[in-house]
Amino acid sequence: MIQRIQTVYLLVATILIGSVFAYPLAELLSSDGQVFIYSFNGLSIENEEGLYLLTIPPIILLGITALMPIASLFLYKKRIIQMRLNSFNIMLLLGYVGLNYYYIHNFSKQLDGVVSYQITAIFPFVAAVLTYLAIRAIGKDEALIRSMDRIR
Repeated sequence: MIQRIQTVYLLVATILIGSVFAYPLAELLSSDGQVFIYSFNGLSIENEEGLYLLTIPPIILLGITALMPIASLFLYKKRIIQMRLNSFNIMLLLGYVGLNYYYIHNFSKQLDGVVSYQITAIFPFVAAVLTYLAIRAIGKDEALIRSMDRIR
């Protein structure tokens, strides 16, 4: 399980998705000069406690996409299911990126402000690319196993 390259891809994808929980995705500068920070759980005002606006759908989607690569790692004997699970995770990750863009765009329109994206905003997209690479490696493993079965 550990010696396969897809395990490394999935672990790095999990780390990237997990880092979204810790760091902000964007900063919004409103027209009156106040700085808002958009993180995984919603919009908050800089240097103040609590949330300004809570966003539930991104929290749920990010939680699911963080757990799926870990679950996929333990399905190493069921490669077809592993590939399907990872394909579904890619769709969820891309949906999460789109959902974040939607929320950030709407918040910037409401605040009449300027958006400054952080590097963390691309982590779900990079995790989707790594998950795709893992699917390809799992497919190669499956093809190798099937070719070995033909020889016997």
